[in-house]
Amino acid sequence: MSTEDYVPPKVWSWNKASGGRFANINRPIAGPTHEKELPVGQHPMQLYSLGTPNGVKVTVMLEELLALGHAAAEYDAWLIRIGEGDQFSSDFVAINPNSKIPALLDRSGPTPVRVFESGSILMHLAEKFGAFLPASGPARTETLNWLFWQMASAPYLGGGFGHFYAYAPTKWEYPIDRFAMETKRQLDVLDRRLAESAYLAGPDYSIADIAVFPWYGGLVKGWLYGAAEFLDVGSYTHVNRWAEQIWARPAVKRGRMVNRIQGDPSEQLHERHAASDFATKTQDKIAPKG
Repeated sequence: MSTEDYVPPKVWSWNKASGGRFANINRPIAGPTHEKELPVGQHPMQLYSLGTPNGVKVTVMLEELLALGHAAAEYDAWLIRIGEGDQFSSDFVAINPNSKIPALLDRSGPTPVRVFESGSILMHLAEKFGAFLPASGPARTETLNWLFWQMASAPYLGGGFGHFYAYAPTKWEYPIDRFAMETKRQLDVLDRRLAESAYLAGPDYSIADIAVFPWYGGLVKGWLYGAAEFLDVGSYTHVNRWAEQIWARPAVKRGRMVNRIQGDPSEQLHERHAASDFATKTQDKIAPKG
């Protein structure tokens, strides 16, 4: 059936699979589908995630904090395979009722604190450790402007363009054109900003850059959707300069490896429980069993 033939019913009902890459986990209801305990490691921060752009935000942030010497930012990163529905387990839903990665359990205090939504996790960690977010004033506001810009724009890039261009079972011109146009507009927003500023919030690297890089940095570096040529990402010279500058940071390279299960095996670390894991990459951490 073509898009022109479809007439929406008066009341929508879930009576057929949606198709596409994530059809087996899409559903219109919330809550757990099965009982399962999440593992807990020895470190203050327990992260349950996957190496998608939203997951990479948090692992980069934790690696950056550790690089600054914040030992209390040590973490265990447990793999959540969203294609297999791990995010619908009872323990995961208890941390994030929205069943999306990443989810963080901060066990550094007497009572564990759940933190969900990647932007909230970045703010929680930035405020906890006093890093990558100015404490007050215009600089703090500008950082939050760009953090929330990313949170608001991601559905257009990931759920919109990425879905219809890369994952939808049928390629339709209208949604691809609609979301390609919006994605390019967002790249232009970034390019204009980065023409006048070294980083998004000003002269200093911040959680705004950490949030935006896995999405738009990944896009211009060719990591997302195989769409670099289609979107002519090379024309955004200031975004490319910024992306290369951030990619040069060792903590960013480490963070992008954690909970990653696609691409070159040398760039994957399925689980991270110690800094030494990056060097040893023992088989159980590259491809954990169970």
